Amino acid sequence: MDYEEFEKAVEFFGILTRTSKKDLKKKYLKLSKIYHPDMEEGSEEKFKQLQDSYELLNKYMDSFAFSFDEEEFKEQFPSFTNYKNWR
Repeated sequence: MDYEEFEKAVEFFGILTRTSKKDLKKKYLKLSKIYHPDMEEGSEEKFKQLQDSYELLNKYMDSFAFSFDEEEFKEQFPSFTNYKNWR
């Protein structure tokens, strides 16, 4: 994967902010109903582009290593930070 492919995939899905794998899958399913070759607006080329973009973004999300600072961690996992032993 190169950065240009990554940018195209992100643009295809219209991702502007952080997204979860669950949200990505929802968007993929929604777009697949639009671009499937059997649908009115569909085409094999667009559907293939959708599949390739989805696979690329999934691979990226699987291999991405998160590095949280404390504030970002608290923002993303507020229930975890309610424990007594949390600094």
